[in-house]
Amino acid sequence: MKPRIAQGFTLIELMIVVAIIAILAAIALPAYQDYAIRARVIEGMSLATDAKQIVSTAALTQVELAVTATTFNEGQGGAGRTSKYIERIQIDDTSGEILVVFDRDNVGTIPNDAALILKPFLSADGGYVPLDVALANTYTGETGPVDWACASSANLLAVSRGMSVDVPSNPLPSRFAPGECR
Repeated sequence: MKPRIAQGFTLIELMIVVAIIAILAAIALPAYQDYAIRARVIEGMSLATDAKQIVSTAALTQVELAVTATTFNEGQGGAGRTSKYIERIQIDDTSGEILVVFDRDNVGTIPNDAALILKPFLSADGGYVPLDVALANTYTGETGPVDWACASSANLLAVSRGMSVDVPSNPLPSRFAPGECR
């Protein structure tokens, strides 16, 4: 009797390997899609940095904030700023809040006109004062640098830091939002 020489894998072994690969792909694909959307949102948020810088440096009075916001908002055909992933970025002329609206066609499976809100606060007396309150001359305490709060479909981090931000009317789901906006 001759010993049998191994000639490869059996059919059942190959089927098990294919099943394992299919299970791993079923788990990894949705996670990758969420990751890709988050990366597009982050890239779009970098575009909002210009608006944040403008509000932080140019809005020393309510009049300056209004002029700065109006000038910014008139850019790119009235959309403020746009990009592949951003439909528009607009600055509110009274509060300094920045509305970032994402382009669903290029970002991925998010709601139409999904948005984030970035709200400016001034560090003051161990807490925070909204920029519009400080500029309206109703706040008489000492203020420090501008800090930003963000809201998507949730605003738990902003609230935990003592900054009240209203959730946008059509919010970006928090699972796609940057950590600061969850």
